[in-house]
Amino acid sequence: MPEGTASFVYVGARTTKERNARGNGLNVYRMDNTTGDWTHVQLLAELVNPSFLAFDRSRRFLYTVHGDLSDITAMSIDKQTGMLSAINRQSTEGKNPVHLTIDPTNRHVIVANHITSTLAVLPRREDGSLGQVTDLVKLEGKLGPHRVEQPFAKPHQVEFDPSGRFIVVPDKGLDQVFTYSLDAEKGKLQLVSSAAAREGSGPRHVAFHPGGRFAYIINELDSTIASYRFDPASGALTPFQVISALPDSFTGNSRASEIAVSADGRFVYASNRGYDSVAVFARDSETGRLRAEACPLSGGKTPRFFAIDPSQRFVYVANEDSDTIRMFRVEGDKGTLASTDTVVQVGSPVCIVFSVPS
Repeated sequence: MPEGTASFVYVGARTTKERNARGNGLNVYRMDNTTGDWTHVQLLAELVNPSFLAFDRSRRFLYTVHGDLSDITAMSIDKQTGMLSAINRQSTEGKNPVHLTIDPTNRHVIVANHITSTLAVLPRREDGSLGQVTDLVKLEGKLGPHRVEQPFAKPHQVEFDPSGRFIVVPDKGLDQVFTYSLDAEKGKLQLVSSAAAREGSGPRHVAFHPGGRFAYIINELDSTIASYRFDPASGALTPFQVISALPDSFTGNSRASEIAVSADGRFVYASNRGYDSVAVFARDSETGRLRAEACPLSGGKTPRFFAIDPSQRFVYVANEDSDTIRMFRVEGDKGTLASTDTVVQVGSPVCIVFSVPS
């Protein structure tokens, strides 16, 4: 990506009183790729709880689920200005959709309905619009032991592996990580395998090593990262390490939230809410094992989400309860994070995605 050019950044937020939110909708920014600074471009104020965002495979369209509701909205992107225009809105036939992904054929959108324990498949048309649900799969199994957080199955993410053959679904309520395949012709999901997580851990999100042989899952309830070997032929996950996302000097309460792997596969990052921070782990290139390097504070309260920018030089941390997105600079060969003076003020931010120039 050439220096001096600009990217566009899309920020989702909580907006409702039920969430004690202060967000005002979906915000669009232009990012200077040299300095990392953002300039505001657009606000879509009519969108309620645009809580997770994803591009289609052509990156010409953007989709958002509406947290706590039962809907997903399709939008077109103006290539020159980065501005969004709504196309249509469709039901996910479930409650509180929290994550979505687009399949490699660019013909289907898969959504995780967190509260109704389902995965929904919706057809995606060439004009970017969405059709009605073609498949709705209920997740079932033995509940985890946490009386409050695990009353039913709670799928929290739908993520394709790097090959695009399988969808991995961490389930916070069942302490399970499921693998599904998608029949792209019929728009139907098929359960392939499942891997048990530690009881009470609450698997939340997964991030793959770029080579596809390893997957790293952030466990929300016990603030750990579980490392798995991933079989790209069968979709099976085999755990081989569990490591805390918190420093051993922290003795309070905290919940883990987001996880990401650097583009070169050398580092893994994970955010904590309570001990508001982003943990940095070095990754062994042969074994895949993680080693804790640092755990810098997030510069705000409740870092629900963070994102590494396309250049891999900056990490932007969405501090939901202090209404800020803080920019960190990735420090050389160690992958550690250095806080900068760049702070974007935005109410209740919970998701960040980048669109780069073609």
